[in-house]
Amino acid sequence: MVVLNKIYTRTGDKGDTALSNGERVRKDSLRVEAYGAVDELNATLGLARLYATGPLADRIATIQNDLFDLGADLSRPRMHEDAEAPYPVLRIIDGQVDRLESEIDAMNAGLSPLRSFILPGGTPLAAHLHLSRTTARRAERAAVALAAAEDANPAAVKYLNRLSDWLFVAGRVANENGARDVLWVPGASR
Repeated sequence: MVVLNKIYTRTGDKGDTALSNGERVRKDSLRVEAYGAVDELNATLGLARLYATGPLADRIATIQNDLFDLGADLSRPRMHEDAEAPYPVLRIIDGQVDRLESEIDAMNAGLSPLRSFILPGGTPLAAHLHLSRTTARRAERAAVALAAAEDANPAAVKYLNRLSDWLFVAGRVANENGARDVLWVPGASR
């Protein structure tokens, strides 16, 4: 359980921050960049959720919780030390990726095949989901850069990759199952 009695600590005033294992790193490190991008993604999903109802709102809420798990995962270096930690280390697992895949398949089953690329837009919910999709791709790039340079959970990268697909399909669902998709017209303004 996290207890936050005091919001500011002044410990990061010189440009460094603590990771979940207590190690201090610069705020522009690859690890902080990765979990910061995940935090931004979560905030964009909070905006999308304002427009969502029913099962889609519930799924977004679940994903937002997953993203806190993912941030905790990315903030913990040296996976090989997990067993020695004095507390259970939270990591993204393949089951969370599998859940996204199942939801993508279920949502996609009711959509007609695409015949063009889609421009971000349509309904307010779809527009916010597309914004979240692009933010997820940026978070994925940050996680890939981290994984190339340091120890990182491969399931975390897979989760972000699958989540951007989930957000694309959810955007189509939010556009009245594709009826309000805004299609790209190549060269339309020439």
